[in-house]
Amino acid sequence: MKAGTLPTIDFKALVRDFQGLNPRDVGAWPLLPRVTVLVGLLLVILFAGWWFLWAEQLESLDSKQQAEVRLRDEFVVKKKQAVNLDLYIQRLDEIDRSFGALLKQLPNKSEVESLLVEINQAGMGRGLQFDLFRPGAEQIKDFYAELPISVRLTGSYHDFGAFAGDIGKLSRIVTLNNILITANPQSKDGTLVMDAITKTFRYLDEEELAAKKKAAQAAKDAKK
Repeated sequence: MKAGTLPTIDFKALVRDFQGLNPRDVGAWPLLPRVTVLVGLLLVILFAGWWFLWAEQLESLDSKQQAEVRLRDEFVVKKKQAVNLDLYIQRLDEIDRSFGALLKQLPNKSEVESLLVEINQAGMGRGLQFDLFRPGAEQIKDFYAELPISVRLTGSYHDFGAFAGDIGKLSRIVTLNNILITANPQSKDGTLVMDAITKTFRYLDEEELAAKKKAAQAAKDAKK
């Protein structure tokens, strides 16, 4: 064989090596069949090991790696929460104080009547004439009740604005809603008519909260 040329392969000789093999005398087999059988056995063993052992272990490893990532993320989040715990507590206290201050601006059931008088006096103090002052039905919310009052006042535009400012300065929460100002057809001095819904609020007492909770539980049980 000349230098630089590739060796030739005698495929017929290779085929003859695989012919007439005695399975009872593997040691007498030619080299190529023995190597082929060993490689085949190795592949079978590797496949069997992967199928019966490694596949399950790899799946378990992947699951544990995902759990590790999840736990690491949870640790980072909880660490940030722990670092900012004092700040969270401070903010919670501020929210509680703000909520308490707002709650104090809601009258109880016995104070609502005096608040209605204050609203009426606020209008009369600005020279407005009440043509309508009709409280509506209370609407029960989560922890408070909303009382709408339909009002109709006659006066000047300036007086209406002053009245709205006085309403905002009351010690209790009162709002003006659905405001409609029109000309007064019965007046020749240019006065206007304002129709509006004045809303005030009161907090529910313990008995009302208990009754509301009981009714909600009864409705929940009825759905089962």
